[in-house]
Amino acid sequence: MDEITIREAGPADLEVMVHHRRAMFEDMGYKDAAALAAMDQSCRPFFKQALAEGTYRAWLAQNAAGEVVAGGGILLLPWPSHPRDPQTRRPMIVNVYTEPAWRRRGLARGLMVAMLDWLRQEGYGTVSLHASDYGRPLYESLGFKATNEMRLQLKDWQLSNL
Repeated sequence: MDEITIREAGPADLEVMVHHRRAMFEDMGYKDAAALAAMDQSCRPFFKQALAEGTYRAWLAQNAAGEVVAGGGILLLPWPSHPRDPQTRRPMIVNVYTEPAWRRRGLARGLMVAMLDWLRQEGYGTVSLHASDYGRPLYESLGFKATNEMRLQLKDWQLSNL
């Protein structure tokens, strides 16, 4: 296996982060090209600003040739504190993606370990993520547990549903 280096991402990595986000959703079955293009357009300024502000941190795995082959990120969201966690920000892991030719080599696990280690060093008590069916076994092997989160698609909701 090629030598892999995991490094923190910066502003110069914006396009690869947008690519990873889109490819992740494509792998999960999202095929609407217009919706994916709109997501790309809105993600660029979001990630650019969040990287500059430090509210998005990302890590990338690159091979010996310098090609980025996997990545993942952490959103640091403003959040009211909780009796079990005095932090006023909540981390959420997002955009974990490995290029198809590089899968099953432990890259996503290495990225997750790097991100979890950073979170613990920063004093965070909990972290969340949304798992695809493909990623769920990895996250469970790292100790993640399903929660009681519920979701409502507001575009489908009407007052008449009550």
